[in-house]
Amino acid sequence: MKRIGIDVGGTNTDAVLLDGNEILAGIKTSTTADVLSGVRQALRDVTEAAGTRDVQAVMIGTTHFVNAVVQRRELSKVGALRLGYPVSKSLPPFCDWPADLAELVRGQVHQVEGGHDYDGRPIMPLDEKGVAEAARQMKAAGIDCIAISSVFSPLEPAMELRAGEIVREIFPGARITLSHELGRIGLLERENVALMNASLAHLAEHTVQAFENALKEAGIQAPLFITQNDGTVIKAAIAERFPVLSFASGPTNSMRGAAFLTGLKDALVCDVGGTTSDLGALRAGFPREANAVVEVGGVRTLFRMPDLLSIGLGGGSIVVPEPLSIGPRSVGFRLLQEARVFGGSTLTTTDLAVAAGRFTLGDPSRVADLPKDLPARAFAHAAKMLEEAVDRMKTDAAPVPLLAVGGGAFLVPDKLAGISEVLRPKHAAVANAVGAAIAQVSGEVDQVFQGMSRAEALAEAEKIAREKAVEAGAKGESLSLVDLEDLPLAYMPGGALRVRARVVGDIGA
Repeated sequence: MKRIGIDVGGTNTDAVLLDGNEILAGIKTSTTADVLSGVRQALRDVTEAAGTRDVQAVMIGTTHFVNAVVQRRELSKVGALRLGYPVSKSLPPFCDWPADLAELVRGQVHQVEGGHDYDGRPIMPLDEKGVAEAARQMKAAGIDCIAISSVFSPLEPAMELRAGEIVREIFPGARITLSHELGRIGLLERENVALMNASLAHLAEHTVQAFENALKEAGIQAPLFITQNDGTVIKAAIAERFPVLSFASGPTNSMRGAAFLTGLKDALVCDVGGTTSDLGALRAGFPREANAVVEVGGVRTLFRMPDLLSIGLGGGSIVVPEPLSIGPRSVGFRLLQEARVFGGSTLTTTDLAVAAGRFTLGDPSRVADLPKDLPARAFAHAAKMLEEAVDRMKTDAAPVPLLAVGGGAFLVPDKLAGISEVLRPKHAAVANAVGAAIAQVSGEVDQVFQGMSRAEALAEAEKIAREKAVEAGAKGESLSLVDLEDLPLAYMPGGALRVRARVVGDIGA
């Protein structure tokens, strides 16, 4: 099966064409300011190298959506509808957002009676008239991106679902996000995820459509998948509904690619890009998941995210010789214009690598005047930064292997404290695109079950996860259970059990 994998990073856009497990072509091109032009160029380059015949799927990973939040751009006004009045009145939607981001995203805020208690009993009956009035006000204001959240909706989503039906009846063109479809228990953090997802609705539609147009321009008649932040992919139509699921997908693509290229299933991975070095841990070939609140753009969220540590160290990091500092500022995708070896005036880690003779790029004579000891001092400083990051990511003192990938992997030394060996696989520079190309489809459920035995709850969770995987584009017969865990909730009656199940499978025809 031939697949094209593309990963759009801050500096480079990488693409590979795989036939089964064989890499037929791998290219690296500069990320463009508008992102999409770079994707088109990457498609042209990889198809010129290996053709488009028999390509059966295209997988794209992008930082476009998370960058929009972090950089405060291309976000839509959102109507927030919370079901939980009066118990949640004191902490309204957007109450814990950074002021500048809240100003951009907050459209209208409505709180109506509804919601459930921790034991599944209704706090108040759903105020359907209040929901309808909120929908009419948002429609009148032209706010078509709407996030609906309800107290303890992961335990009982009925009120969110009903509120969504009412809003659609009054405002058929609304783009609605229901918080229980994304987040976990914890009202504010779950609501924040829904609000953020809703703010990206228009950008997601535009981006996915542009990706599909790029495939047509390249003559590729294959389905489009978007990579998620758990190392798997989903159909483009689903990714368009839930763009937040692509947050941090770049590093997870690199981790999956590193596992594929080395054959190792358990290791640390360091993905060095143009701006940051992202460290994560592989467990059974998939990224370890974070179990705590994760901040995105200064907003607290609680949904599925990989356990990653990012430091400001990359191939485009700006170097100040005295006193010596590296990053966190970077020239990013303008490396080819601003780095000294390419005719610019900014000293970067890439310039130092050229000066040290690690590789040849651009015009080495432009860094010949650097102090002779500067590259060695800078790389020692970078090694210390990486060692501190490794120590923070490890869960025990035993040495573990480290897989160094990404275009800036030259910054990773061959020996690091706490690391048994540093492996640099072939095609490491495009490991992110490889990870996208080999990605499978997943289905996941994290839900509380009541009124059934433990065995019944586990079986029901696996069934729901399988249904979600098929909906996302997986072959039903290829699905396998990769993660199943349960947690009894002693504070809830009826033998309540929280079950998390995850299945993965091959892409369907």
